Amino acid sequence: MLPNFAYVRPVSVEGAVDHLHSENSRVHAGGTDLLGCLRDNIFPADKLVSLSALSDLRGIRRAADGGLRIGAMNTITEIATNESIQDRYRALAMGASEVASPQLRNQGTIGGNICQKPRCWYYRGEFHCLRKGGTICYAFGGENQFHCIFGSDDRCAIVHPSDTAPALVAFNAQVRIAGPKGDRLVPAEQFFVRPAENVEKETILQPDELVTEIMLPPIPQGTRSSYRKVRTRRSWDFALAGVALAIVFKGDTVESARVVLSGAAPVPWRSMEVEKAIIGKKLDAAVVSSAAEAAVKQAQPLSKNRYKIPLFKAVIQQELEKIAQV
Repeated sequence: MLPNFAYVRPVSVEGAVDHLHSENSRVHAGGTDLLGCLRDNIFPADKLVSLSALSDLRGIRRAADGGLRIGAMNTITEIATNESIQDRYRALAMGASEVASPQLRNQGTIGGNICQKPRCWYYRGEFHCLRKGGTICYAFGGENQFHCIFGSDDRCAIVHPSDTAPALVAFNAQVRIAGPKGDRLVPAEQFFVRPAENVEKETILQPDELVTEIMLPPIPQGTRSSYRKVRTRRSWDFALAGVALAIVFKGDTVESARVVLSGAAPVPWRSMEVEKAIIGKKLDAAVVSSAAEAAVKQAQPLSKNRYKIPLFKAVIQQELEKIAQV
């Protein structure tokens, strides 16, 4: 059952920020994650601040520098089907197309997708876990087959649930945030919070801040990108393993690369090991195999998710092979 709450629909970003300054106020965008959290009593909400009247947070348009500006209230379907994103930022369109079900893609927003709460069954269940202010992460000694193999910091073993966030990090996007002190622009890679920094938070957002826009930089010539998601039986589910690639080629040689894993860690996990293994080289069979091995060298699987190691190796190897042939 949903708790009782006030509902406001401000007509400006400034008004939304003012309302969020009230204790236990929550942003309501598409609501696909928020309403589930309220039903599950994940957090309290005395006031929901709807962003539905903020037309400034909609639209996908070319930036002055040749990049792309994406309003936070654009739906996931709009991201997946936009021609500019499909042509220039293919990994993002692919990631958006893999989110949940068609119904949820039509309702959910890009801002909400990168800010969603974890899907860990201990966090979503009736367990007072560390992330909810308790003293223990139950996943370390419990049912952990879908949990992380990187970045737990020995504190919390969630995996970040977003399919668009890895692509945004791979493209070195920036996130525009509005708050009481004005706007700030943060690299997507720094937007997400590891357990060691703050185990109760997933992003750097303060309670009275909201995401207004995603800024994608211009795409260098020779860029190829992709996103691959592996999930149970192709069901509408979250990633068991995934990878976003944004690789710049000069001829057949990798000039630069950003490789970001999904279903791997509490944040979109940038694999520097893969990047180092392929930059300055041609993606031949030996290099691809070496990169796949490097990807999981530092993995720390839990008692029931060791299968993720060969899974990630296979996914990375296959995707590097594909992108080398584009």
